[in-house]
Amino acid sequence: MKFTVQKPIILASGSPRRQELLTLAGIPFDVQVSHAEEDIELIEQDFGRYVEQLAVKKASVVAENHPEALVIAADTIVVYEGAIYPKPSSAEQAVAFLKEFSGNTHSVFTGVCLLEGGKSKLFSVETKVTFRSIDEALVHAYVQSGDPMDKAGGYGIQTAGALLVEKIEGDYLNVVGLPLSKLVELLRKEGHIRLKEGEHFLDS
Repeated sequence: MKFTVQKPIILASGSPRRQELLTLAGIPFDVQVSHAEEDIELIEQDFGRYVEQLAVKKASVVAENHPEALVIAADTIVVYEGAIYPKPSSAEQAVAFLKEFSGNTHSVFTGVCLLEGGKSKLFSVETKVTFRSIDEALVHAYVQSGDPMDKAGGYGIQTAGALLVEKIEGDYLNVVGLPLSKLVELLRKEGHIRLKEGEHFLDS
């Protein structure tokens, strides 16, 4: 399956996982990493709006230099008991995160921004993730692998972190870092992409 684009698409993210997912969808795009400051204020525990506004900031920084393009940006956070769990700053912090998640349910929020010509479309998705009751040996072995260190909340569901997960409620790819199905639905609805088979467009 392939899509054709109506104008250049730029993914404002250095995340290899987001890049892999857009490639999987058959959408042509370029990458421009956004270095926006993540200093958005969290208001009334509205985590959906929080990640949407972070995505807007990321997209806006890139759009300044690419006014001709559609810029896609996303931001993902892990939330447990009202607190945001970032990428761990140390192995010790990663261990602490995973022990807190053990046997409990936390939420993963991803906010997405489509920015074109100063106009934006925003949405956010929440997925609930329940961890198994995990033993010390497994926690330390996983942290020692190095996998948690570049991931919000200290684990990757698409890697060995999957061994820690008992179940999820919602979009799996949202936990990976990009709610792909909803993103593609919006891109098609807004006319940014069209299905293509050979030289024949299938979307009306």
